Amino acid sequence: MKNNKTLLILILSITSITFTGCSTDDDEEDRGNWQERSVFDGTPRSNAISFTIGDFGYMGTGYDGDEYLNDFWQYNIEGNYWVQKADFPGLGRSSASGFAIDDKGYVGVGYDGDDELSDFWAYDPTANSWTQKANFGGGVRRAAVEFGINGLGYIGTGNDGDNDKKDFWKYNPLTDTWSELVGFGGEKRIDATSFIINDKVYLGTGVSNGLYKVDFWEFDPTTEVWTRKNDIDEDDDYSITRSNAVGLSIDGLGYIATGYYGGAVGTIWEYNPTLDEWEEISALEGTVRQDAVAFSNGSKGYVLMGRTGSLYLDDIYEVFPQDDYDDED
Repeated sequence: MKNNKTLLILILSITSITFTGCSTDDDEEDRGNWQERSVFDGTPRSNAISFTIGDFGYMGTGYDGDEYLNDFWQYNIEGNYWVQKADFPGLGRSSASGFAIDDKGYVGVGYDGDDELSDFWAYDPTANSWTQKANFGGGVRRAAVEFGINGLGYIGTGNDGDNDKKDFWKYNPLTDTWSELVGFGGEKRIDATSFIINDKVYLGTGVSNGLYKVDFWEFDPTTEVWTRKNDIDEDDDYSITRSNAVGLSIDGLGYIATGYYGGAVGTIWEYNPTLDEWEEISALEGTVRQDAVAFSNGSKGYVLMGRTGSLYLDDIYEVFPQDDYDDED
């Protein structure tokens, strides 16, 4: 009897060690944390423009559910506060394009509630003033994708009021001229997004004729060559496909966050350009949203504004991709 009892104790001990010694995915902390920052001082909105110059994010225009806006604001990344700047002098609009080239910002095209637009403007942060520039070379356009890199600006894809587009145009601020950029092999689309890593541009997502686009591209501005990378639905575990998202880069990695896929979403995916692979990290801790904007200075990244349904948002969140998730901060 004593031997049987000893054997039972031994079996229970081994079983206990087996179960407590194994870790499961549920026990592991999720990577990626979010912290809310100073709420925007102005009107909640969606479909605004944004760009980053140094340690300042700039955001303006957009739609608040009633009006097309032309106010313009600066967010101090280090100080965590907002300052209103000179209004954008063009018509109030949504779905415009905004990017930075060196120490200047550029805003143009978009939709004013009646028509697609083609005007284009430069913003000087030092003088807090706007100057009208040559109209966008591709004609009227809304919901395009845009980026500034190596002293030049680019706008492409979008919709001209009749058709979705796939053309790209290059802006030279020294000559105030546009020239068409050939060679993009991707599909037509609206509401795509992009981010920049190590002097390369990465572009993807968007929708056309009700179909979400899964092709993903790298653009080298020195050669002006587009290279197709792995599709964003390449792996069965991926759920990156969407439109109306934001793109940003932090410490050599790219991110696509929020957006729309049958409804507003709050997920964020991290892109490793060396591996050409994606990994999901902890979703936005705020309200899920589409038509948001983003700031990124290379080491910090923020997602802000947007809407979910008819609710327009004015909050801003900083993402810490390498931190463990913490629902208490």
